[in-house]
Amino acid sequence: MGAIRFDNVGKVFGRANSGFAALEAVDLDIREREFVAIVGPSGCGKTTCLRMVAGFESVSSGRVLVNDRVVKAPGSDRAVVFQQFALFPWKTVRQNIEFGLRNKRTPRDERNELVDDVLKLMTLESHRDAYPHQLSGGMQQRVAIARAYVLDPDVLLMDEPFGALDAQTRVVMQEELVRLARINPRTVLFITHAVEEAVYLADRVAIMSRRPGTIKEVIDVKTVRTSEDWDGFEKIEDVMDLESFVHLRTRIWKSLREEKVAVDG
Repeated sequence: MGAIRFDNVGKVFGRANSGFAALEAVDLDIREREFVAIVGPSGCGKTTCLRMVAGFESVSSGRVLVNDRVVKAPGSDRAVVFQQFALFPWKTVRQNIEFGLRNKRTPRDERNELVDDVLKLMTLESHRDAYPHQLSGGMQQRVAIARAYVLDPDVLLMDEPFGALDAQTRVVMQEELVRLARINPRTVLFITHAVEEAVYLADRVAIMSRRPGTIKEVIDVKTVRTSEDWDGFEKIEDVMDLESFVHLRTRIWKSLREEKVAVDG
């Protein structure tokens, strides 16, 4: 459940002869319940990769598969969390979270139970009757994540979900996502520009090249995290001081810098 595969994927926007190639020969396997972050220079096709898994964007060549099935359209086995919270301003927290369940025609008793469970999971119980404008940015994004979790998707797709938050709130949400991954793990494809965020959150970090984007390198973070017991540290600042964290961050940054220099000529 939840495995993702990019099989020699290419994407051309516009006509084949006059359009531009966004992706070229992308190969990447994401295992069930693995958290993979994709980083890369601006315009390399990170979000396009995510949109293909979501079923929002078609491939020009190759295949994208989820659970060994070729992705052709959006599906209930995948949920997306965007950078913008995309909450309904006229609905309460509870009503926003249950929106997808209503669309699925989930029976009311089951729907209420599922929403209550995710409110507890996301520590939103005291805000259930609040409206989005009454919440901070971090709380609004927590609601957006809860809305995705309540659908019980195999795959969670997160497109720079903390990019619109201030620095302090972003750190809190990163720590919250780590907590959720331990309690209720999902297969996660996470797009970010922030190298430190990728290293802190992901089991593996996939580095994309400049356009046309391809997978340049995949860095294993989980092995290092497990061997040095990063989970024993409660705060992100404690992990960021570790020599292993600094080494991984520097390695990824140098690889990205090579692509940035090439783009700038």
